Amino acid sequence: MIISLAGHQGAGKSTVGKMLADALGYCRYSTGDFFRELARERGMTLLEFNQSIEHDGGETDRIVDDRQRAMGENEDNFIIDGRLAFHFIPHSFKIFLSVNARVGVERLFHDRENLTRAGIDEHETIEEAIRDTEARRLSESKRYLEYYGIDNLDTSHFDLVVDTSHKTPEEVFAEIMTALPKSA
Repeated sequence: MIISLAGHQGAGKSTVGKMLADALGYCRYSTGDFFRELARERGMTLLEFNQSIEHDGGETDRIVDDRQRAMGENEDNFIIDGRLAFHFIPHSFKIFLSVNARVGVERLFHDRENLTRAGIDEHETIEEAIRDTEARRLSESKRYLEYYGIDNLDTSHFDLVVDTSHKTPEEVFAEIMTALPKSA
């Protein structure tokens, strides 16, 4: 089984994805980690990188999207955390994690130990984090609508929607495990 995780920034996709991968013995992939790697290689913040690829005709997004599509066709039993993984791997069990915008940003702001964010996704103040996170969300949504005609925040695409705003990662994990098809 393939499980795709999408959702708002700070909803817990990485944390819950790792928990699911450990529990199920699956590999875990993250398109966000790949984008952060590309941003770091170019010496940009994640917001700067997102805004720069708005003007590359979809070239960068297609690289990531083609990778997801190929994984869905050639592999099984993995977790993928990606905004459009549900679309490129339609046979996956599709999960959307939502979170109150302020709660999500506060989680990201206080996640100083996450080395994938170091230097490219850090903020001095919570207000700066809120501004940049919203700008990044708008940049991503604009591209996905333009390139694929997809509203990535439309929860009707998903098999399960979980609001993580007032739940621990363990509670979210348990809710997902209960909802997974029995073949997991």
